[in-house]
Amino acid sequence: MDVRKSSLRKIRYAVQMWFLLFSLFVGYRFTHFALHFESPGRPFVERPSSVDAFLPIAGLISFKNFLYTGIIEPFHPAAFVMFSAIILVSLVMKKGFCGWICPVGTISQWFWMAGEKVFGKNPRIWKYLDVPLRSAKYLLLAFFLYFIVIRMSAESMSAFFRSDYYKVADAKTMTFFTGMSNATLFFLLAMGVLSLVYKNVWCRYFCPYGALLGLLSLISPFKIKRDEGKCVHCHACSSNCPTLIDVEKKTTVSSSECFSCLTCVSRCPSEGALDISAGGGMKRKALPGALYPVLLLLLFYTIIGSGIIGGKWKSQVTYEEYRRILSADMNSLGHPGR
Repeated sequence: MDVRKSSLRKIRYAVQMWFLLFSLFVGYRFTHFALHFESPGRPFVERPSSVDAFLPIAGLISFKNFLYTGIIEPFHPAAFVMFSAIILVSLVMKKGFCGWICPVGTISQWFWMAGEKVFGKNPRIWKYLDVPLRSAKYLLLAFFLYFIVIRMSAESMSAFFRSDYYKVADAKTMTFFTGMSNATLFFLLAMGVLSLVYKNVWCRYFCPYGALLGLLSLISPFKIKRDEGKCVHCHACSSNCPTLIDVEKKTTVSSSECFSCLTCVSRCPSEGALDISAGGGMKRKALPGALYPVLLLLLFYTIIGSGIIGGKWKSQVTYEEYRRILSADMNSLGHPGR
């Protein structure tokens, strides 16, 4: 095995770990920010704007509003910037956000890898169930697109942005975990158990965000390409694909399920048989595997950096507004702060 290829997996795991740890840090900071308003006497912690990454619906509404008006709403501007960064990354770099950045995808991956260690393998759901189950995420996506992109008027968006609910949407999202209902707990436990057995259950069957990014990734100039003349048909690419794509039977992997994790490339023992390439036909140019995450992260952080430099990152909700809304609402939201 080429040392450069085996190190590609280590690079991916390191990038995933960075984003997971950063997400946990953001969650920790935001929790203490919210507790300051719930419990008098707690020290103030500045709200981390990156918490808006956990508001994809807000990002979608803000993105639509920007297309309509050219204005980025001021209360969760980072949601717009993050949504835009993820969309553009998927258009250019395939579904790389899912395979390299998304912390939910990382946790899901750890679950099935742990299950593989315990049970020896991860079985595949029967095909007659797998196909209809995969449609669930597209149905969820269609639901959100219909009610937000098609049905939601400019007036409704404006009123929603001005509402107290929207201003503290991050705190209300936090109560999904802190004020967890029995139904929510059961669903998360079910996802955890199923993810130990089957690969990427949430990502494969239920994530509407992933469904959107997968569709956008189909027009990306980057593709996984296989050279039949150099392929030794060892089945390493297909057997190790986290999204269960039969790579060995493809000349070009164009599936919307592909995470662009490059696991297949890193597992291929034959030099030049499998690579990620830009362009098509005679103009196709293979990239060194390690260059892909560099380009991915460069594009992702360039967009975020542009938002920060342009003053479209920090929320304009004032301290007084947070105090007025959160002080009244946090206990009813079920936050265990006292």
